[in-house]
Amino acid sequence: MTDLPWLTILMVVPLVGSLVVAILPSAETAKQTALGISLVTLALGVVAAAQFQTGSGEQFQLVEEHSWIPQFGVSYALGVDGIALTLILLALVLTPVCLLAAWNDLEGEAASGRRVQTYFALMLVLVTFMVGVFAATDVFLFYVFFEAMLIPVYFMIGSFGRGERRRYAAIKFLLYSLAGGLIMLAGVIYLYILGPRGDEGFLIDNLTGLGLDPTTERWLFISFFIALAVKAPMFPVHTWLPDAAEHAPAGTSVLLVGVLDKVGTFGMIALLLPLFPNASVWAAPVVCALAVISILYGAILAIGQEDLMRLVAYTSVSHFGFIVLGIFAFTATSTTGASFYMFNHGLSTGGLFLLGGMLAARGGGSQRIDDFTGLVKPTPMLAGFFLIVGLSALGLPGLSPFVSEFLVLVGSFGTQPSLTVLGTLGVVLAALYILWTVQRIFTGPVPDELADTPDLDIRERGVIAPLIAIMLVFGFYPEPALELVREPAQLTVAEVAQVPNAVVIASGDEGSAS
Repeated sequence: MTDLPWLTILMVVPLVGSLVVAILPSAETAKQTALGISLVTLALGVVAAAQFQTGSGEQFQLVEEHSWIPQFGVSYALGVDGIALTLILLALVLTPVCLLAAWNDLEGEAASGRRVQTYFALMLVLVTFMVGVFAATDVFLFYVFFEAMLIPVYFMIGSFGRGERRRYAAIKFLLYSLAGGLIMLAGVIYLYILGPRGDEGFLIDNLTGLGLDPTTERWLFISFFIALAVKAPMFPVHTWLPDAAEHAPAGTSVLLVGVLDKVGTFGMIALLLPLFPNASVWAAPVVCALAVISILYGAILAIGQEDLMRLVAYTSVSHFGFIVLGIFAFTATSTTGASFYMFNHGLSTGGLFLLGGMLAARGGGSQRIDDFTGLVKPTPMLAGFFLIVGLSALGLPGLSPFVSEFLVLVGSFGTQPSLTVLGTLGVVLAALYILWTVQRIFTGPVPDELADTPDLDIRERGVIAPLIAIMLVFGFYPEPALELVREPAQLTVAEVAQVPNAVVIASGDEGSAS
C-alpha cells in the first residue's frame, strides 16, 4: 500500500467531491454528501499516516515526483515529514467538524440559489489546497497552493460571511495575502536562477545548501519571510485577521486560523531555515523580538475586545507569537514545541470560534460579549464546553496546548532568556482574557430574554466533543504526536547549527555554538 500515491489521493477525493456537491439539486443531499466525503478523506488520511515510519531517517516519506513544467524546472513533487503530516491530519480532522458546524448556517437560503451547495463545495476545494501546500516539496508548487488557497477563502468570507463589511474583510484578506505572495514569488524566481536550474530546479532538495552570498541570502529571506509573516499572522502585518474573523462564518474562521495560517509558520520551518540558514541566524534577534511583541500585543488587545470573534482572532496573534519564538530560538525542544503548538492551536482556537458561532446563533446573530450574561443556568453544556476549550487556550495542564507551550518556553529560554521571560507574561494575560470572557458571558443573573436560551443539541455537542477529546488524550499522553514532529525539528535545528557563530541547542539537553 505504500506504493499508492496517498497524498494525491487525499487531494483528488475532496476535489472530485466538491464537483459532485456543487451539482447536486438538493441542499440537504449536498450537505450530507460533503460530510461523507470529508469523513472518507479523513479515513484515507489515517490509513496514509499509518504508512509513515517515525525514526526512518528519511527527510520525506509518501514521496511522489513527476515532471510538470520541465521547461521551467517545475515538478509535481509531494512528500511529508512528521510536521507536515501532523498539519494535514489537523486539516482533515477539522473539515468534517466545520461542515457539521455549518449545517444550519445558510438555513432558509436554498430558495435563493445554490448557496448551500456552493459553500460546502468550497470547503472541500479548500481541503485539496491545504493538503497540497503542506505536502509540496517543490518551491514553485508550494507557491501555487499558497496562492490558490486564497480563492475559496475569499468567496467564503465575501459571499457567505456576516455583516455589511464582509466584502471589505474579504478584500483586505486577499490584498494582504496577494501582496505578500507576490513578494515571495520574486524571491522564488530569483532563487531558481541562483540554483542548479534544470528540469527539477525548484525542488527544495536542489535549492538547499547553495552557498549564497550573505546579502543575496538576506534579501531572499526577507522576500519569503514577509509573505509567511502575513499568513502567520505576525505583528505588524496581522490587521487583516480580526476583520476576517469577525465577518467570516465560524467554520471558515476555524479553517482559516486553525489550518491555513499555519502555512506561515510551517513555511518558516520547511523553507526559511533550510534554504536560508545564515540569514535566519542573522534575522533571529529581530524575528524573536517581533514574536514577543505579537504575544503581548495580541493578548492586550484581546482583553479590550467587545466582539467575541475579534477577541479569538487577537488571541491567535498572541499564540502565533509563541510559535514563531519557538522556531527562531533554534533549539530542538522549542522547535518541537512550536511544531506541536501548531496542531494544538488549531484545536483550541477552532473550538473557540465554533462555540462563538453557537453563541451568536442563540443571540440573534450578535457576537458582542455584553449581549450575553448568566448563560450557565440555561446552557450548562455550552458553558462547560466553553470553559474547557478556553482553559486549553490559556495552557491548562492536562490539555495538550499546555505541553506545546511549556516546550516552547523551556526550549526558548536556552537561547533567548530575556525575550522568553517577557513572553511568559502572555500566559498571564491569557488567563485574564479567557476567564474574564467566561465570567462576562456565563455568570451573573439571567436576563428574561436569555432565560429560555437552548443548550447545545446533539449535533453541536458532536462538533466540539472530538476536539476536547483529542486535547485530553494528547494532554496526558503527547508522545505519539511529539514522536512525529521531533525528528524533523531536530533536523532543522541541525542545519542551522552549521552556521558559524549560531547559538543552537541541537538536542533536549545539550547546547552548542558553531
